[in-house]
Amino acid sequence: MEIIKSIRKLKNNQYTLTTESGKKISVSEDTLVRHRLLKGEEITDESLEKIRKEAEMDIGYQIALSFLNFQLRSEKEIKDQLKKKEISGEGITYVINKLKDLSLLDDLVFAESYVRTVMKTQDKGPQQIKQSLFKKGISEENISKALELFVFDDQEEAAKRLAEKALRKYQSKSHKEQIQKVRQHLFTKGYSGDVINIVMSDLEIEKDEDEEYDLLVAQGDKLWRKHGRLDRSKRNQKIKQSLFQKGFDFDNINRYIEEKEMEDDN
Repeated sequence: MEIIKSIRKLKNNQYTLTTESGKKISVSEDTLVRHRLLKGEEITDESLEKIRKEAEMDIGYQIALSFLNFQLRSEKEIKDQLKKKEISGEGITYVINKLKDLSLLDDLVFAESYVRTVMKTQDKGPQQIKQSLFKKGISEENISKALELFVFDDQEEAAKRLAEKALRKYQSKSHKEQIQKVRQHLFTKGYSGDVINIVMSDLEIEKDEDEEYDLLVAQGDKLWRKHGRLDRSKRNQKIKQSLFQKGFDFDNINRYIEEKEMEDDN
């Protein structure tokens, strides 16, 4: 038998109930009222344990509702939040089942909402969306169903906007490297090879020979200064290799090297 020593009010209508023996349990206001718990009242150990479990489930449910108040959540996100708040496995199971019964928790609804939001506000492709949903505990089946909302034409349109934006970023690169960088950027964002190929074929990346050579000279001059202390053969080899890796034409690279050597000789 236990005697309730004190009932201390906390925030959010939560209370700490302490017995004469030092046991403490957290209870909600609803639990206090339901069981008519009062200071000085005698209570059996069995009843106290029953109240503790009931209170934990009630508190867990309130935590979940508060968490859901901001936005839709996946089942995994709710479970992780409850674990963080030290709700037991039994309490978590109760809360999850109750939320599902009330249609407050549905991973497919969550996944579909996530896909629609990403389509409107972000530049993620299907594969990146899939990875994000997987981390949130969404099943492969529900991910596939949700991604049906992101139809091919919408993927193509989103990828095109992303490619045009990326192209502006890589204007200082060689024509070949621009293409490589944009393609890689789309792949990293989670777009399929089919979408990327269509977008790249439609994307206007014009090659201006004079501008291309000016870019080569700018890059080459940096390398020339960097490797200036090496002997001629090794310096030229390193510069040629670096410029070729940056996507510049080999004939233009040789032309640049010849022009620089003529400058040095003069």
